[in-house]
Amino acid sequence: MIQTTLNLKHLKTPVNPVFANHETFHPRFGWLKKGFDTARKNPEIFLQDDAPVRLGVGKNMVRSIRYWCTAFKILDKNNLLTEFGNKLLGNNGWDPYLEDPASLWLLHWNLLKPTCEAAAWYYIFNIFRNLEFTKDDILAGIKDYTNNFNKDVAESSLIKDVTCILRMYASQDLIGSNTPIEDSIDCPFTELGLIRTIGNSYQFKFGAKTNLPASIIVATCLEYASLVSHETKTIAISRLLYDEGSPGIVFKLTESILCEAIETVAKRFNSIILSDTAGLIQLSFTEEPDILSQEILEQYYNS
Repeated sequence: MIQTTLNLKHLKTPVNPVFANHETFHPRFGWLKKGFDTARKNPEIFLQDDAPVRLGVGKNMVRSIRYWCTAFKILDKNNLLTEFGNKLLGNNGWDPYLEDPASLWLLHWNLLKPTCEAAAWYYIFNIFRNLEFTKDDILAGIKDYTNNFNKDVAESSLIKDVTCILRMYASQDLIGSNTPIEDSIDCPFTELGLIRTIGNSYQFKFGAKTNLPASIIVATCLEYASLVSHETKTIAISRLLYDEGSPGIVFKLTESILCEAIETVAKRFNSIILSDTAGLIQLSFTEEPDILSQEILEQYYNS
């Protein structure tokens, strides 16, 4: 396993050591929109006795929907709508019904960015660097990872997380023939193609993703730069590719794909430059990176 340095030291913590709060359910089609819309009408709904009736799901699923809405940062911990939630899923939002796969990539990014409320997800996509692996491999790695927290975590919780992650991102047919039919319903995040199955093993898919637009890549690169490169207007491509929490690691990109995305977006935004000085390739920007990131997303969704 490749060890990496953490470049988010100015944050109290990039990860909240939360495990197995999903009630064993991965996010289903329609859940995020349902949770968002219901909370908009009544932020207290998740705690009310009639929540299962209003949401049309079981009691455990109510808790799962609430957790995922918070983990994806479309609701805050008080079940209030976040700015990101409003921009994406509001009535006049970018993509209220998540019809564009780009929105799933954006949600994947938001799930993992600080502060991440899904510690096992953060570990697997940011710290665990094996290209090919088994379920036991990632379980062993997460056990070691939990030693970073001053907290006892039951192995059963870690197993639930690993199983949920594979159901969420990998093909459903190889999860196991004993998987209940209800739990084998495809999750929208399998569309990302981040994890492929090879026999009884799994493999991260690095490189081009046909449904990942250049605008999403560059917007998240700029957001990452705003987190780690205060008071500078450049960030090395190597950091965007390999640092913990970077888009390159979260999206499993290669240098050529990342640079191609930047060059594509730079044709529409003069404030973005891809430079190569003495072999050091950098992303440069003349505006505040977090503001520029939002401008790119607005143009993508409104064009």
